[in-house]
Amino acid sequence: MEGVDHLAHERNKTEFDVDAMKIVWAGSRHAFELSDRMARLVASDPVFRKDDRTRLGRKELFKNTLRKAAHAWKRILELRLTGPCVITEEEAGQLRSFVDEPSFTDLHWEMFVPAIKGQGTDEQQQKWLPLAYKMQIIGSYAQTELGHGSNVQGLETTATFDPETDEFVINSPTLTSSKWWPGGLGKISTHAIVYARLITNGQEHGVHGFIVQLRSLDDHMPLPGITIGDIGMKFGNGAYNTMDNGVSNFDHIRIPRNQMLMRVLQVTREGKCVQSNVPRQLIYGTMVFVRQTIVANASTALSRAVCIATRYSAVRRQFGPQDGGMETQVIDYKTQQSRLFPLLASAYAFRFVGEWLKWLYTDVTQRLQANDFSTLPEAHACTAGLKSLTTAATADAIEECRKLCGGHGYLCASGLPELFAVYVPACTYEGDNVVLLLQVARFLMKTVSQLGSGKKPVGTTAYLGRVQDLLQCCCDVQGAEDWLKPSVVLEAFEARSARMCVACAQNLSKFEKPEDGFAELSADLVEAAVAHCQLIVVSKFIEKLQQDIPGKGVKQQLQNLCYIYALNLLHKYLGDFLSTGCITPKQASLANDQLRSMYSQIRPNAIALVDAFNYTDHYLGSVLGRSDGNVYPKLYEEAWKDPLNDSVVPDGYHEYVHPMLKQQLRNARL
Repeated sequence: MEGVDHLAHERNKTEFDVDAMKIVWAGSRHAFELSDRMARLVASDPVFRKDDRTRLGRKELFKNTLRKAAHAWKRILELRLTGPCVITEEEAGQLRSFVDEPSFTDLHWEMFVPAIKGQGTDEQQQKWLPLAYKMQIIGSYAQTELGHGSNVQGLETTATFDPETDEFVINSPTLTSSKWWPGGLGKISTHAIVYARLITNGQEHGVHGFIVQLRSLDDHMPLPGITIGDIGMKFGNGAYNTMDNGVSNFDHIRIPRNQMLMRVLQVTREGKCVQSNVPRQLIYGTMVFVRQTIVANASTALSRAVCIATRYSAVRRQFGPQDGGMETQVIDYKTQQSRLFPLLASAYAFRFVGEWLKWLYTDVTQRLQANDFSTLPEAHACTAGLKSLTTAATADAIEECRKLCGGHGYLCASGLPELFAVYVPACTYEGDNVVLLLQVARFLMKTVSQLGSGKKPVGTTAYLGRVQDLLQCCCDVQGAEDWLKPSVVLEAFEARSARMCVACAQNLSKFEKPEDGFAELSADLVEAAVAHCQLIVVSKFIEKLQQDIPGKGVKQQLQNLCYIYALNLLHKYLGDFLSTGCITPKQASLANDQLRSMYSQIRPNAIALVDAFNYTDHYLGSVLGRSDGNVYPKLYEEAWKDPLNDSVVPDGYHEYVHPMLKQQLRNARL
């Protein structure tokens, strides 16, 4: 029934202050108010309608995205959200995120502008940033090639300096050197930062970025020597097919020397390479920023999927009493809870580790500006590992949420197929997840190897400074309730990670050539890196609980979620904990008992905990996850909107099916 809250009975069970939890989730009252205002602004604007997205053909879909991007920019101008001010950038970014549609503007704001800010000289920033901020040019970020992605040093595009004309010659010498995948490149971007091998005076100087104009600012045609287009349809119905991921080739095109990003390395008029007084490590600050954004986006995508699955699990009823009473809500089945509630806990866990990464980025930036690089390797490893951990877990979780919604979860109207198709590339872009974990493992192995030299591990690896204790300690668990002690949980995760790291280091030492060892033991090293990253998430969740958290019952709910997250990981990776001797089988059984009891404490608060995400129905984009729980009438209504239902008798029936039926009838009469 329209206007009736079909989930009111669930919300009446709530044991905590939901408004206070909304602020905790957002990070601050200011962040909550900003997010709420932008979400409602987008939801109330008919131009941003998206419920028909999966029914559109590619050309219509793409044109519709252009219309939305242009309208978003118009609204941003009207609201005076433009400019380099941090607050206004944040507001504009929020508005674009709630439009919830991948578009050509994504790489412009998320990669092109930050790259110029991070790698451009002051003069280059003064020239290019005003144009970019006003959208008078539209930028892409052309690094990945047809033949190389993760191996950036293997890129084949060349940038050869010509001292006679004071220009760089950008060239694609092979088919595999074609730039492939950059968003916006295919049809819209006017400029791109093209990464190429710098060659001066016949010598190579590594891969560097160059600002290259791609298309005319008058008629939008590709400039001479540039072949450019879209790479074709991608996974899903709408999803990333709203984005013109591109392919481009450069045939000895020329750009001025001052269009090489020269904040770190400069090429003189004579073609000499000169290191600037700006430390090369500053470039890593941009990488930390991008990866902390990806972790924050993981919590958002995961929470959307969990919100849909939780609400629908409360609406859906199946089986139950044989006396004719109401069927049982699906959310009341322990099998459903054991699959769903750990995902809910993960959404909160990733949110809080994302908050911490935001602080880490600020800290690293300040240190870099003061020429303090001491924490950079640890910060780089940390953000690489958490990017890998959270994106992999989120992609798997969205699919699990689809299965938790049964058959209806497979409908595009559920929002889950679209959410999965849009999200899953995060496991690959900005660093393949396995490659990143191997980078983390290298850092961990280096840290372990330096323990004997007296060099103290810092930050998230500080626990390795107590490695001797962690190799000998026994988990102090006598009863199930002991697993609700933060010190016990932390010690178990620290001991597991430390022992796996030491075991890998010992096995590596048996190889004559270290690289042979890394190749042979790569699977073990990845597992050690995962253990380390899971420890970080658990420890940051526990640190969050040590803060002053206002609101009736809010802290208690967060504690429940924290222990569900940690104990579910312990259950899922039980082999690690048992094989390393961190816990005994009896203690593992007690942990499982405690985990099961935690589900009962979350159950009455489940709907309120997803309400705290404060997502509008527009942003959620799901009939199953509607805030009012009015699922079945809306699902029925949605079915009739499909173009196939525009006619009672489908196109092609008279041409193909009718003759077949007549043939069958004639055969039957013989």
